[in-house]
Amino acid sequence: MSANIAFGLKQAGHIHGNRPAVALGRTTLQSYSQLAERAARLADGLQGKLGLQPGDRIAIASKNRPEYVEAMYGVWWGSFAAVPANAKLHGAEFRYILENSGARACLVGPELFATIAEHRPDSLEHLIVFGSDAYAALFNADKAPLAEVDSDDLAWLFFTSGTTGRPKGAMLTHGNMSAMAQMHQDHVDPTETTDCIIHAAPLSHGSGIYMIPHVNQAACNVMPESGGFEPAEIFELAEAWGGMSLFAAPTMVKRMTESPTNPPARGFRGIIYGGGPMYAEDARAALDRFGPCLVEIYGQGESPMTITVCDRTTIADKTDPKWEAKLASVGQPFPELEVMIANADDNADPPSEGGEILVRGATVMNGYWQNPEATANTLKGGWLHTGDIGSLDEDGYLTLMDRAKDLVISGGSNIYPREIEEVLLQHPNVSEVSVIGRTDPEWGEIPVAYVVGQASPPELDSLCLANIARFKRPKDYVFVDELPKNNYGKILKSELRKRDHG
Repeated sequence: MSANIAFGLKQAGHIHGNRPAVALGRTTLQSYSQLAERAARLADGLQGKLGLQPGDRIAIASKNRPEYVEAMYGVWWGSFAAVPANAKLHGAEFRYILENSGARACLVGPELFATIAEHRPDSLEHLIVFGSDAYAALFNADKAPLAEVDSDDLAWLFFTSGTTGRPKGAMLTHGNMSAMAQMHQDHVDPTETTDCIIHAAPLSHGSGIYMIPHVNQAACNVMPESGGFEPAEIFELAEAWGGMSLFAAPTMVKRMTESPTNPPARGFRGIIYGGGPMYAEDARAALDRFGPCLVEIYGQGESPMTITVCDRTTIADKTDPKWEAKLASVGQPFPELEVMIANADDNADPPSEGGEILVRGATVMNGYWQNPEATANTLKGGWLHTGDIGSLDEDGYLTLMDRAKDLVISGGSNIYPREIEEVLLQHPNVSEVSVIGRTDPEWGEIPVAYVVGQASPPELDSLCLANIARFKRPKDYVFVDELPKNNYGKILKSELRKRDHG
């Protein structure tokens, strides 16, 4: 078997060629034989028409659309590396990712063309819009043979939000992604050829990662016609297709649960959620509406979707006396991975006591792109240092206690406070700032800025909107005379959280 993750598509095209591969709403656009052929032609076009070479990075900046699937697989088929970028990013953030990755080409959705063009770095040689004549011309090519790759060759350059103000590119290999796909099939959401996945969450993140195990099983990739997340549309498509899987943030599950829409919620095979545990009350309500199809995963970009899993049987078993405790956890480690709770010296702490969560195994990244210092700090002793604080109970269930990286997860999107803080500190009348997450019934968390200074909220909003993505902008500004600090002058975010929560 080839190490190339596009081998799954080649096999699906050969064995299940007539099965639907990509659909828009209820309409099938491509069969698996057609998708495999387009990926092969795109691979040849990228090399022959654009002059790209194996290993070159190709960025994809677009909202979810049917072309995303053939674009990703065309990149992998030719042994290029995909650099998917969140469509919600600010132009300056796109520029950094394009420049840092050294991407020679970018496939862009029409809605983002103007933004990317305005912030295009000199290193980007080709900017091609999905649906354009230039994009169509790439397929006027021969069918390239599936490229040979090594398992440690770069497949996906996954840019995580930066704890130091700059995103870092986690290098995910063909081996990493293949291991992830198999673990998904074995432990998360066993998929059959007659099933499908609806891509309502961003294809640049979790939903795109879950595209791989579904293609491996020749299941259909369904794009909502809205291009986003609308509960009524999701229900309609689940009813129409059946065997529907969906990756969602807990807030998305809550919105679906509370939606009054008809038809009834049926047709779901699996609703996989991550980005934070679900409240027991919300889980009960979701189980009542959807039945035993909820699965929780915990992962990071550095070990995509694969650190722990709480399977549907565990979540559905409300008779278990430990049910609420298990639900408050993020599940058990995948059997293929090692998870350790470590102290500051990287020695194992008693699992029941809090410590940093360390992970090692086949899904852990190769390191950060062109960042040896960050790589050395994160991959120490063969272990991925997640920066998350947690504990393991006697049954092996992992509970997240705190986040050393101070991550705010809002509506399933990762927001790093340091990124916002560095922008706000650009204001001449802001002397200090600290950003924390505030619990929110709709979004899970929202970013809130505690500010020492004389600036007005509209001024700070404008500053944020000029430098970072809109969704990262603080939803509230709290002006204080001083920030709480320890004896060493470090800002105590724990104290701010206590103060903020009342």
